[in-house]
Amino acid sequence: MSPLPQTIPGLIEAAARNHPQRIAIREAGVELSFAGLDALRLQAARALMSAGIQAGDRVAVWAPNCHEWVAAALGIHSVGAILIPINTRMKGVEAADILEQSGARLLFCVGEFLNDYFPAMLQGQKLPQLERIVVLGKSRGSDTTWQDFLTLADETPEATARERAAAVKPEDLSDIMFTSGTTGRPKGVMTCHGQNIRAFDEWARCVDLQADDRYLIINPFFHSFGYKAGWLAALMRGCTIYPLAVFDTDGVLALIGRERISFLPGSPTLFLSFLAHPKLKDFDLSSLRVAVTGAAAIAPSMIHRMRDELGFKIVVTAYGLTECCGVATICDRDADAETIATTSGRALPGIELRCVDEEGKDVPAGGEGEVVMRGYNVMQGYFNHPEATAETIKDGWLHTGDIGILDANGNLKITDRMKDMYIVGGFNCYPAEVERILTAHPAIAQVAVIGVPDARQGEVGKAYVVLRPDATLDAAGLIAWARDNMANYKVPRHVEIVAALPMNASGKVLKYQLR
Repeated sequence: MSPLPQTIPGLIEAAARNHPQRIAIREAGVELSFAGLDALRLQAARALMSAGIQAGDRVAVWAPNCHEWVAAALGIHSVGAILIPINTRMKGVEAADILEQSGARLLFCVGEFLNDYFPAMLQGQKLPQLERIVVLGKSRGSDTTWQDFLTLADETPEATARERAAAVKPEDLSDIMFTSGTTGRPKGVMTCHGQNIRAFDEWARCVDLQADDRYLIINPFFHSFGYKAGWLAALMRGCTIYPLAVFDTDGVLALIGRERISFLPGSPTLFLSFLAHPKLKDFDLSSLRVAVTGAAAIAPSMIHRMRDELGFKIVVTAYGLTECCGVATICDRDADAETIATTSGRALPGIELRCVDEEGKDVPAGGEGEVVMRGYNVMQGYFNHPEATAETIKDGWLHTGDIGILDANGNLKITDRMKDMYIVGGFNCYPAEVERILTAHPAIAQVAVIGVPDARQGEVGKAYVVLRPDATLDAAGLIAWARDNMANYKVPRHVEIVAALPMNASGKVLKYQLR
């Protein structure tokens, strides 16, 4: 077997050469072979070059899972530009903040989606560096469509685009993925072509992703789980990608049987929704082979049920964060249910993992400490945030902010978070960011947000609110306002109006008292 190319344009070019007629992407009304996907990404690359996009420029994608998302991303990578994925649950203000921070020159943006017209959400936002918006899917008026944009390819010869793609190096940045932080404003995590390919080649080996797998990608492409462990890993192995834009339990269960889906990662919430379906036995799930999950605590009984009731032969859990390309540990697929459910497995080869105390010293096996890691998967840093980078990476070690336990076999169990982050249905949610948006409400004087247990989502947000003098606001009103101003998973599900927040002498809210 020839060595894997170490750049993303090299990957798709090799895949098209090695298995040109194998189906790369199948979605409603669209079927692209690897040769067809390669031709489409070259057309996108030529159009980007005609639009003046240079190596090192930032180009954003704000759209749900679809074949155009993959083609646009591959085009961006092929011209040496840097991909900026944007969460489709974000509202205009949130998306504009990422566009402004990244300095994106061009945006591929979905048109009508989830009752919004996404380009309209950016109206009134000050984005002087954004030169062009290309609408994927249904557009309005004179907005530039994906097909309109692709006609620009005629102005750039294919040979010129191939030369640009060949000039991309493994150490070049492939993407900047914005992750929230305790400061309340998203920070851009920079990673390179080579490190991502190495990490997810190893991931694909551990989870036994194979060329004949049919991979249903429900995890959103704006997240490492859907992008890197999703379509990027699929390109490496030559399997067929089924992108899913909107999750519907009945529709997905029917699709699994109809298309003989075999590979299905997702959050525990996804698999719980299957297991809770009253007519589960009416669906043909016999093709299912591999499930990969994580991001929340799981009962060992759920692993048994995924095997017994959903038919998975392999179920594994994993751990990672955006700052380490999205993956750091994974369970052995032959491990017992207890290990798979209660730990995130061992570090991938080439990655060192430790749990340390407040002085940076290793804690004994079985003791709690902050999870730190070192290896090829550690980010290049935060975009334009050298101070935050220096606080997070010390002497080459990435400090995750997660509290964990390493057992005698090297399996990692995450027990808590140093930061206040909580996880809503698989999405990381940072109270500081939610609080920053909520304080813009004219009736709010102070607000503190914490995560509280939820039977369906794992955790959800609860906001404790102090109102301004003479202001009136109830829980329903604030929740409705929040839905208009932030991504749905960030919206607090519970609101409590209080006279004052518990604080220490320096004025810091004592969230442990709220909990």
